[in-house]
Amino acid sequence: MGFKIKIFPETKREKREVLLAIASGVALGAAYPPLPFYLLAFVAFIPYFFALKNRDTLASVNRLTYVFAFAFNLITLYWVGSWTKEADPFLMLSGAVLLFFNPLLFLIPSSLFYVAKKTYGENFAFFSLPFFWIFYEYIYGITEFRFPWLTLGNSQAYFTPFIQIADTIGVFGISLLILYVNIFLFFGLKEKFTTRNASINYKYIGVAVLLFISPLFYGVLKYGEKLNGKEITVGIIQPNLNPWKKWDAGSLDEQIDLYFALSRRALDEGAEILVFPETALPVYLTAPSNRKALQRIRQFVDSANVPLLTGMPDFNVFPPSKAPPHAKSFSNSERKYTTYNAAYLFVPHEREIQEYHKTLLVPFGEKVPYVEYVPFIGDLLKWEVGISSWNVGEGAKVLSFVYDGDSVKIGAAICIESIYPEYISQFVELGAQALFVVTNDSWYGKSSGPYQHEAIAILRAVENNRYVVRAANGGVSCVINPHGKIEAETKLFTRTVLTKKITLLREKTFYTSHPKPIPIFATIFSLGIFFLYFLRKKKK
Repeated sequence: MGFKIKIFPETKREKREVLLAIASGVALGAAYPPLPFYLLAFVAFIPYFFALKNRDTLASVNRLTYVFAFAFNLITLYWVGSWTKEADPFLMLSGAVLLFFNPLLFLIPSSLFYVAKKTYGENFAFFSLPFFWIFYEYIYGITEFRFPWLTLGNSQAYFTPFIQIADTIGVFGISLLILYVNIFLFFGLKEKFTTRNASINYKYIGVAVLLFISPLFYGVLKYGEKLNGKEITVGIIQPNLNPWKKWDAGSLDEQIDLYFALSRRALDEGAEILVFPETALPVYLTAPSNRKALQRIRQFVDSANVPLLTGMPDFNVFPPSKAPPHAKSFSNSERKYTTYNAAYLFVPHEREIQEYHKTLLVPFGEKVPYVEYVPFIGDLLKWEVGISSWNVGEGAKVLSFVYDGDSVKIGAAICIESIYPEYISQFVELGAQALFVVTNDSWYGKSSGPYQHEAIAILRAVENNRYVVRAANGGVSCVINPHGKIEAETKLFTRTVLTKKITLLREKTFYTSHPKPIPIFATIFSLGIFFLYFLRKKKK
């Protein structure tokens, strides 16, 4: 007997099902920013569901799902490898691998769907699928391989009235609503398209419509609420430096001069806090060799009399007895050191620099997952631009300064951290009155990536009822209000400044204080279904 792995569809029915899966993947991909077709997400799964219902084996279910997921990922994540003429070969390789690896993770909900179908029947499996999907989204976001860029709720970033309910149910709740709208529409149409002389089931269609319009009523009511709090004018500096070249030696004084010139423009426009992007300067600013540059920045902040928030590489050296457990060793010394992708807050006339160390690092780009257990892999996988192998930060913390007689607390997330909803809520739970994101999206050229990153921050603003201020090296820098509206933004790859008033807020949303109920329930439910299936198999 031979063993045959079936890869390509053989029958007309199978070919039709593959085309349905591809159509679903394309439609779902088109629902994501920067495209304006977000409503497609509410119907995109239906062709895939019609194909899925005919699959009876785990292998066939997962083959179909991989096709669907690959089409979806290709449209939304094509940009990850950069594909620019200056791109690092490792980055391009990582981008290519991601396009094939990421769809494999979608097999988690589809495998659970198969388990539920075999245990409790098809209808139960379909109505359980949204929780299996949330389980996958949540689990993916808490491993070191995490890249939950495609969380389903992110597709609705531009659908402002609908996403207002995220202040209660978060982005995972939005994902849940999208999936249930698709499922109820599917059940409303299923008999019509599979049984002769059958009609549309309007009860299911009615439930789908109710699930769609209920958040809209909530959104309309919330959108009329006024924001009460003290205002402050932020000045965002977008230097548009080439990220592939700024890590070369030299020209540090010229880069500082550029930042100062742009900052003076922002100050002339009324800026009361300045914001520079991620890794604004390609040096460890607090190292003894850069004392002159550090002093220049201190003097500028003191003379301008405004605080400065900036992304900056951070370097610390420790004697062996005082080094933290995660510190790295010098090759020619017993001393140890740490390096962080950090955010610094300079406060006028204060000697101490407040620091925040990036905690959620880009897999492979900033830290090889679990490299502490397989250190030799970290030596093999490094960017040529000198930013890999950062240490992991200590977690969320707030930075503070005094403005108009009151203490102001801010959260300063760095780049990819803004895609993690629960983590960003921790800044607000600690008292942050506004959220800042310093980032550098210039690696990816004029692609969907920078706009998707900006759009994801819209959900963080709504979830936590906070202004979000994004300072990006080459764009898109912007100011997002707590209702998810982009009040001001820059153009991609322009050297400019952006000044805008924001409101400092204190009241916490339900989501901020309770970000876990939906993903935790989905996790318990999914693991429970799998456990019961396992017990049933064992008894048989």
